[in-house]
Amino acid sequence: MGPCCRVRVCYNPANPCKADNLLKNKIFILAQTRAAQVAEAARGAHGLLSAAGVLALSAVAAIAIAAQMQPEVTAELVRQELAVPVALQAPAAASGDLDFWREEKIVRGDTVVDVLARLGVRDGGVKRFVHADPGARPLYRLLPGKSVRVRIDEGGDLLALRYLTRDGELLKIDQNDQGGYRAQTVAPSFATRLQLRSGEIRSSLFGAADAAGLPDAVTMQLAEIFSGDIDFFHDLRRGDRFTVAYEVLELDGEPIRIGRVLAAEFVNKGVTFRAFHYGDSQGGEAAGGYYAEDGKNLRKAFLRSPMEFSRITSHFSLSRFHPIMQTWRAHKGIDFGAPTGTPVRATGDGIVDVAGRQGGYGNFILLRHQGSFSTAYGHLSRFATGVRRGARVQQGQVIGYVGQTGWATGPHLHYEFRISDQQRNPLAVVLPAALPIPADKLAAFRARSEPLSLQLGLARGLIFAAAD
Repeated sequence: MGPCCRVRVCYNPANPCKADNLLKNKIFILAQTRAAQVAEAARGAHGLLSAAGVLALSAVAAIAIAAQMQPEVTAELVRQELAVPVALQAPAAASGDLDFWREEKIVRGDTVVDVLARLGVRDGGVKRFVHADPGARPLYRLLPGKSVRVRIDEGGDLLALRYLTRDGELLKIDQNDQGGYRAQTVAPSFATRLQLRSGEIRSSLFGAADAAGLPDAVTMQLAEIFSGDIDFFHDLRRGDRFTVAYEVLELDGEPIRIGRVLAAEFVNKGVTFRAFHYGDSQGGEAAGGYYAEDGKNLRKAFLRSPMEFSRITSHFSLSRFHPIMQTWRAHKGIDFGAPTGTPVRATGDGIVDVAGRQGGYGNFILLRHQGSFSTAYGHLSRFATGVRRGARVQQGQVIGYVGQTGWATGPHLHYEFRISDQQRNPLAVVLPAALPIPADKLAAFRARSEPLSLQLGLARGLIFAAAD
């Protein structure tokens, strides 16, 4: 091995490095001597440089030991000036420049004065402004549980106020250039968060939804989405499971309202149904619908039931004892028992052909649908606003309310499903499906539904594994 020099600790050029067999204890003694010399030389240094020099030269000595260095070893002290970091201090805030946001929950009985006082807002004309400006009037209709947010300076002067009104608009009060205030209501800019929930049916859908922490609005959407395949009053079984991904709309990190269901899975009697929301760019999200993984439309042309939740009191039958006529006769429809005033929905898109009184049906509606289909609704207490002959209605739209008019012994809805004006059993007839996703949009649909499908599977596995 030829002459060498490593990290400023040099071997004597007159004595080239050789692989001599030196006694290990001698090398150790020499290494210790060099380390002592390093420590002595470093004592003259100060601060951060002294500590760095000692550590560096001690490391050099360790390297020398490992390298089996020759006895003729010299050490050379190297000094290098290093920049020592200086802690930066923010300049003190100028007087009057400090401001911050505060938030307070509204409790029952609160007035705007109470809330502002708890927020530490100094009067400064705020009360007069709120009383005088019509734009600030929503503050006199405070909802318990909601929040009022204010921005104030260090002296308690109001700089800005935010409050989400009963109508869902955001009230903004800001200080103007003259030191006064201006109020305006704008559409809030919500942040959207995806929420996942899973549950298992023990007794009812709503019981399982409550146990899973699912909001009622999501439960209603879930029932509506799968209403073409599942009768949620009669078809549910203990052990049925559901998983749902839905939107939560937030304002400043606080949940404000529930959005759409984006994806859902329901296992009913061992059969798995899946739904994914999709809306094209022309129709927008509001015009979207729910589709299976293959793009088939889950929305049937007709709902199985004209009521969201009810009980069947009389089935479709060719021979039934009539409670009023006291004779055996055909009952070519289904009776749904419900309290007077319960909303009745149109089971399909159509046009009102009849809306009026008709014999034993009492208050009666007949809807004409596409092709040869029609539906009939009897014993109504009243009709919904705008329901008259020639009016167009959409599937799920409320067209009337349960009553006891005509030949009826109690409040219920008599419902008929007709094909070519012939009554058919609504629970047994094969319902036509709505249009699927067009072939040219299937790729975009799958790009959106596949990540949601993975999240449904993950949520189902995690939540039910925890439950087990």
